[in-house]
Amino acid sequence: MSAPLMPLHQPDPLDSLSPAKTRQILEAALLAAQDPLPVSELRKLFNNELSAAVLSKLLEEIREKWSDSGVELVTVASGWRFQTKAAMQPYLDRLTPQKVPRYSRAVLETLAIIAYRQPVTRGDIEEIRGVGVSSSVLRTLIARGWIEAVGHRNVPGKPELFATTQHFLDDLNLRALEELPPLEEMKSLIDSSDKNQDLPLEEPEESGH
Repeated sequence: MSAPLMPLHQPDPLDSLSPAKTRQILEAALLAAQDPLPVSELRKLFNNELSAAVLSKLLEEIREKWSDSGVELVTVASGWRFQTKAAMQPYLDRLTPQKVPRYSRAVLETLAIIAYRQPVTRGDIEEIRGVGVSSSVLRTLIARGWIEAVGHRNVPGKPELFATTQHFLDDLNLRALEELPPLEEMKSLIDSSDKNQDLPLEEPEESGH
């Protein structure tokens, strides 16, 4: 029997990888990825033989290396990703103009209540806003990937509990809910994510509980 064909290029043994080569591999993986990659996923590039601490240090070095370019390496809730800097967007829009979603006041207020009071039920939202919440508002936020049902409250009727998603944090370039800005700055963050120009977001009234 003939010997099996060998790949033209085989991965270097891990112990032969220099820090520079390791950074190149990380850069290639992140530039090729469609979604943010957590360190736990990036470790698979090296058969999980490099520690999270080592990779985090190298990623910080990559972040610094790209700091003066038109793209940047950032950390969000789901992991690390390359993205264009905000200052580049007006120029990129000339190549691929985007029609930006326009969100109503009801959608933005509902999102703010869920983000800052989660988990909440539809009834909680209605009590805080003082008006009913239509199903279309919740469907809009679910379709955008910004909220999801995370369970049911143990009361008669078992109403669904809603909370924000990692995708919501990713879109706002945040790593955790603790990084959410003051409520009055919430809409500007959403605008920068979707370049949305809409009605100002007013702070909802305090709930009685």
